[in-house]
Amino acid sequence: MTNSTELNKAQETSLSRDFTTLTRHVLSQSGGFSPAAYDLSLLMGRIALAGKMIGRHLSQAGLTADALGVTGEINIQGEAVKKMDQYANRIFIRAFEQSGLVCRLASEEMEKPYYIPENCPIGRYTLLFDPIDGSGNIDTNLAVGTIFSIRQQEGNDETEEALDLLQSGHKQVGAGYILYGSSTMFVYSIGKGVHAFTLDPSLGEFILSTTNIQIPSHGSTYSINEGNFWQWDEGMREYIRYVHKQSGYSARYSGALVADIHRILFQGGVFIYPGSQENPDGKLRLLYESAPLAYLVTQAGGKATTGSQDIMDVVPKKLHARTPLIIGSPEDVDLVLSFSQTEVELPNKG
Repeated sequence: MTNSTELNKAQETSLSRDFTTLTRHVLSQSGGFSPAAYDLSLLMGRIALAGKMIGRHLSQAGLTADALGVTGEINIQGEAVKKMDQYANRIFIRAFEQSGLVCRLASEEMEKPYYIPENCPIGRYTLLFDPIDGSGNIDTNLAVGTIFSIRQQEGNDETEEALDLLQSGHKQVGAGYILYGSSTMFVYSIGKGVHAFTLDPSLGEFILSTTNIQIPSHGSTYSINEGNFWQWDEGMREYIRYVHKQSGYSARYSGALVADIHRILFQGGVFIYPGSQENPDGKLRLLYESAPLAYLVTQAGGKATTGSQDIMDVVPKKLHARTPLIIGSPEDVDLVLSFSQTEVELPNKG
């Protein structure tokens, strides 16, 4: 009898988990069945659909003509456009056209926001996104991701873009990422904790796999591109020298921000992309990368800073503003900051 009862409980738990889909979870997190809750649930569902299509295309990239390599174009960031970047950007546009959910989309692949006039009178939200983060990994079949940020729509036309785009990260009403790795995972927050979903290919649904994620206060991983060592200020170089001398630290840098943040979110540690001689403001885009990931990590109990200011407090001066980023477990972020409390001259390379 006991074994039968335990089996029934296990089956009920499994069924309950399998029925906790992403859209259902967003509805419950939104606090009911109001029009606003339904819209947010539908919006997350459209992001998930775009993610499924991108994930499918990535899984077949080696077999699909014109899926790998570059297009020959240069984007607004001054970077070569990968074919998958372009494809993923188009997928997001198609996912939200005629959806009635968003007035505009802004992406690091587009010079200006993409307006959907027919949605503006009724669309409650603006969506900012990095369609493929870490696209340099695609041709070698390594993990990549998608990052997204949701803001309330303010203003209906191009002349008013600053109202809901050029504001601090506190204006976000939700953020998250999709990780395309050994499994496809969707991680999001709407201000009520951080929750992870795993795509079940047999169902075609993102199913709840981890709820209320809490980042460890300390982790053994530090993630930074040490190839830029001589480009950093002396405080950052001293931090690296310090961890090199300590036992128990592991360097992990994948070249895909989403993959590194995902590891740190679950296992602890710190991700660092500092300013440098060549890029004093860093290379990461505030609106598409730093702010949405800061929203997530702080919701999970972590910290995110430029080194001198909380990322969530930074107000961008332009759509494609860049910022340094130190993000992760609170103790590890504080340790990095302890090496850079005083301003020093950037060193000469040598």
